[in-house]
Amino acid sequence: MLVLLGVLVVVAGFATRRNPLLVVGVAGITTGLLGGLSPREVLAAFGTGFASSRSVTIFAITLPVIGLLERHGLQEQARHLIARFAGLTVGRFLALYLLLRQLTAALGLNSVFGQAQTVRPLAAPMAEGAAERSHGQLPDMVREKVRSYAASADNVGLFFGEDVFLAVGSILLITGFVNTTYHTHLEPLDLALWAVPTALCALLVHGWRLLRLDRTLEHARVAGAVAKEAGK
Repeated sequence: MLVLLGVLVVVAGFATRRNPLLVVGVAGITTGLLGGLSPREVLAAFGTGFASSRSVTIFAITLPVIGLLERHGLQEQARHLIARFAGLTVGRFLALYLLLRQLTAALGLNSVFGQAQTVRPLAAPMAEGAAERSHGQLPDMVREKVRSYAASADNVGLFFGEDVFLAVGSILLITGFVNTTYHTHLEPLDLALWAVPTALCALLVHGWRLLRLDRTLEHARVAGAVAKEAGK
């Protein structure tokens, strides 16, 4: 029963709004010690859990790396890079990113792009740089709109692209359940092929929305200029 005190540590820590990582760590140490483990065995259990869940805990390594890159000018370099391509507007750039994200997800390369490792440090600053080159200094509301569109390009590309990959977890789960329950012989390729039309529709629909962003920003710029002149 004493080992359940670790649960009380979690409840108390969250109730007092402490750091979640610290709360879970203290709860794990408390549970291990009360369960009869030595400090060395508790530390070994933490190491084993970390090693067996690398895909979940890898953020502990990637986030500091991305932070250091941003501190040393990663976003500024991304803006300077996009400024070299005069014909690449913000809508065209995000539509191209959507296409690349969907193609890589369809090949099973889900971690090549992503919100933390690509959108925030690279894609969003490059989209802002393209918008500033075409429409001048961006108001805060417009800047947030560009960032939201950059995030949506990644989300839509990943969501509809990964279902085309044969070995994605959802397809394997569906085929396993159907074959076991209904005694059929459904292949993952059958589901993946049915996902292709949906992925193409998502690419066309959201790609069109991203291309329309150029016109939306231009209208916002003209409306802001008119309002500024009227205020004078």
